[in-house]
Amino acid sequence: MEPSGRPRILIFVIAYRAETTLDRVLDRIPSSLLASYECEVLVVDDASTDRTFAIGRNWQAAHPERKVTVLRNEYNQGYGGNQKVGYRYAIKEGFDHVAMVHGDGQYAPEELPRLLEPLVNGEADVVLGSRMLEAGQARKGGMPLYKWLGNRVLTTMQNAVLGSRLSEFHSGYRVYRVSALARLPFTLNADGFHFDTEILIQFLNAGLRIVELPIPTYYGDEICYVNGLKYAKDVARVTLQNLAHRMGILYQRRFDVGPKDNAHYSMKFGYRSSHSMAIDAVPAHSSVIDLGAGPGGVAKALVEKGCQVAVVDQHPLAGEAGDMQVFLQDLDEPLAFEIKPYGHILLLDMIEHLRNPELFLQRLRRQFTHEKKTVIITTPNIAFLPERLMLLAGQFNYGKTGILDVTHARLFTFRSLRRLLRDHGFRIKTIRGVPAPFPKAFGAGRLGQVALVVNQALIGLSKTLFAYQIYVEAETTPDADFVLETSKAASQGTST
Repeated sequence: MEPSGRPRILIFVIAYRAETTLDRVLDRIPSSLLASYECEVLVVDDASTDRTFAIGRNWQAAHPERKVTVLRNEYNQGYGGNQKVGYRYAIKEGFDHVAMVHGDGQYAPEELPRLLEPLVNGEADVVLGSRMLEAGQARKGGMPLYKWLGNRVLTTMQNAVLGSRLSEFHSGYRVYRVSALARLPFTLNADGFHFDTEILIQFLNAGLRIVELPIPTYYGDEICYVNGLKYAKDVARVTLQNLAHRMGILYQRRFDVGPKDNAHYSMKFGYRSSHSMAIDAVPAHSSVIDLGAGPGGVAKALVEKGCQVAVVDQHPLAGEAGDMQVFLQDLDEPLAFEIKPYGHILLLDMIEHLRNPELFLQRLRRQFTHEKKTVIITTPNIAFLPERLMLLAGQFNYGKTGILDVTHARLFTFRSLRRLLRDHGFRIKTIRGVPAPFPKAFGAGRLGQVALVVNQALIGLSKTLFAYQIYVEAETTPDADFVLETSKAASQGTST
């Protein structure tokens, strides 16, 4: 903040070959902003071959009462690349908010005070000027029919895939909270026109507040540099890439804007998942030990079923433990807890994190007796069809979550997991495929549920190809040393 204590606003005018419109756009910036805010105008000319830069400098010289900065990129950065320059300027210079205005006059600068209000009032992190909020206004303002149809089709698809409810994704009139921009890796976004889609996806992934306000639509004689078909293809591609990222299938660093701790291991409740299947399989009032419990969501759900529960993890349990017994332990180390009191053992999404799962299962089996226990194991299926297709295309991307979570040390197929368990004395009772967690990617609406049903039907055809995870219920058996000792004791008892 300046000493006045007023919010600092940067009006960022993005300009390319705008020699016929730039000065009129600058003239239309409301002078009332100067009274309400500490306001600066930044014009960034993206290496135009016309007089755009000179006109910006002339306007700056003619308006000494305003703080104006005019820059020219030495090389053309593209629509998205030029935005990166302006937003980095806003961050480095310590502005509170930055408003992007197009130098071709397509968006009315007169709307700036109204668009700024939700940000200044702390109600939003980005405000979008929408041409679609008021029915029929876009066409009345001269938007060509093909652009209107393209906007509606793309926005409908994006809302369905992203679980959002925006009236449009494709307005270039935006006002951002600078502190929100600073949280996002927007410099990894495209330099082309689909930068606008990528940064909105980042806002959605980060859970930031998006507010839309209606704006008038104006299409004049400005030159449009957007290749519509290429733009639509790019928008659809990055939207689907984010879907794959949310599902943990294809990691995208630019969309990795969520929590930086274990919160990304969220519970998969309310639909068919490894978590819900495990909870359903444990009878009420059972004794359960959850190995690698993570945040403890499954354990807490079992407590609600009246179960006696213990949890083991190398990190403290999230929230209050209540009546649960908690063991802090790295499961790659010798086991320092007793299995004997528990009839059910959960190994949910944890065996893939172990450096040596064979040694872990060997240590675990040393505690088994002839008293049978039920073991429930879930792990990702590395043979999932999308993973195979990615390898075919030369892709192998580790990420924060999903099958190729960067913390996964070992990966399994149905066959390799079955062999591992049998080699260590587990009698497999059931082995099933688990669908991908579509509700995490699509939201809890109809699209996510339909995707689950389709995935489950495909698992019926081939769980090896179409299961996202592997679910196993097995029965324990003791190792040879225990059998030897009990045989000795029984024999000695008989002989006496």
